[in-house]
Amino acid sequence: MIDLAHRARSRTMEIAMKQMMEIERAMLRRPNAAGVSSNLLPPADADGVPVMRISIEGLEELPVFITATPSQVLCICYLWTEAEIRAERRAEMLEAMMDLNMAIPLSNFGRVGEHYVIFGSLAHDASADSIATDVAMVADNAYEALDVFSEFLK
Repeated sequence: MIDLAHRARSRTMEIAMKQMMEIERAMLRRPNAAGVSSNLLPPADADGVPVMRISIEGLEELPVFITATPSQVLCICYLWTEAEIRAERRAEMLEAMMDLNMAIPLSNFGRVGEHYVIFGSLAHDASADSIATDVAMVADNAYEALDVFSEFLK
């Protein structure tokens, strides 16, 4: 029984790794690909999933992290932390984030622990080219978000 579960996890990991490599190749096929760099980060533990870090020239301070599970592909970019927000403007910032969520193509605002993020998700069977488009969009949207929300940050 344990061996079957281990084999299933190994197969899932193998599929995720293959998908990550396809995404990397798709990113390199995009216009301005010379400014794209990526590295694959191994899972933190035996049950974890691989994560790819994509940096786009001009947006290096805002890398996009991609992970794939059997149900979805998630592209996420960390924006700022709770500690970086001007306390007196926090409520106003949160309201503005909610208002903008619908207007930002292929991206949403969220929070992971103390980190505010922008992310996009696609079906696990999305093409590598579709995912590459989402990665580029999340990176662009992250850059725009930093500009728009800078007034709320210390």
